[in-house]
Amino acid sequence: MKRFSALLFLLFLTACVNVAQQENVAHEFSSVTVEDIFNKSVSIRALNVTPNHIFYAGSQGQFGYLNTADHSVAFLGRIGAQDTETEFRAIGSTEESDFILSAGSPAQLYKVNYFGKRKLVYEEKNEKVFYDAMAFWNNEEGIAIGDPTDDCMSVIITNDGGETWEKLPCSQLPKALKGEAAFAASNSNISIVGDKVWFVSGGEQSRIYSSKNKGKTWEVYNLPIAKGKPTTGAYSLDFYNQNIGIAFGGDYTRPEYNFNNKIFTNDGGETWEVIAKNRKPGYRSCVKFVPNSGGKEIVAIGFEGIAYSADYGQTWKQLSDEPFYTIAFVNEFVAYAAGDKRISKLTFMEKTPAEE
Repeated sequence: MKRFSALLFLLFLTACVNVAQQENVAHEFSSVTVEDIFNKSVSIRALNVTPNHIFYAGSQGQFGYLNTADHSVAFLGRIGAQDTETEFRAIGSTEESDFILSAGSPAQLYKVNYFGKRKLVYEEKNEKVFYDAMAFWNNEEGIAIGDPTDDCMSVIITNDGGETWEKLPCSQLPKALKGEAAFAASNSNISIVGDKVWFVSGGEQSRIYSSKNKGKTWEVYNLPIAKGKPTTGAYSLDFYNQNIGIAFGGDYTRPEYNFNNKIFTNDGGETWEVIAKNRKPGYRSCVKFVPNSGGKEIVAIGFEGIAYSADYGQTWKQLSDEPFYTIAFVNEFVAYAAGDKRISKLTFMEKTPAEE
């Protein structure tokens, strides 16, 4: 059985390598420079980068925009009183509008822009409500997911550019398991490629939900990742294409735990392999594929620093101990990361001939 499993995993990696070769991956990072561009007394958990603006949302009801070109402030806003406990941990954008969604009750979803305009487009009051992440397929269709309030995970969908949102009934979703919820760690436990969408749950159970038709029907699969406690499970998810994906997590109360906190799929999320078992890094709150890498290169960040893999997550190196919650790539060399009281520009550097 061990030989059979090893053979399967070898075939799995070979398929990944074929994809990478087709995209001519040529670089490998050896370091990263971190340049703080924005400091403010707010915990920033959600970040989106466009050619014009760096859009963020965070604690104390705050959100804002920085100009991408020179990192100057375009607009800083707040919803609610100065001492509000409102936390915006989910954001999303179309070409026309930006959206922020608060985590706890009442869940409030606002349509906003960098001129200061804001419009409440969805509200949900329930002692169990807690929304975690949001993403858009296109300018008209989007989705946000959260913890169960009834017998299923919470899923709301828009089909009119975010003007109205409708919550899916539990009859359209798989039944939630006991102790199953989700984590609003970095707005990254959801991923969209084409018409497909995936999101991961965690806690006492950890699963991946998959829809091939923009949320009309759903399938769910168990994940071979840390589970069993409210603080365990998959925290972050990213798909490079419709087949290659990675999920990252563990236990944020035990950040050194690395037995089964990193998993990889090559078939669209139906089956998963544990990668880098018993090897660093441990818990991270956000994982992203490096653009234009064929799915070979991955960056994972968290309060324990920035980790990087150049071989589909099989081995990792620590590039920096700088703590962050979330990351958004501009291209394969530049990204922006956000954390407690700051947003920073990350520049990834390739190996020099002397390092090879």
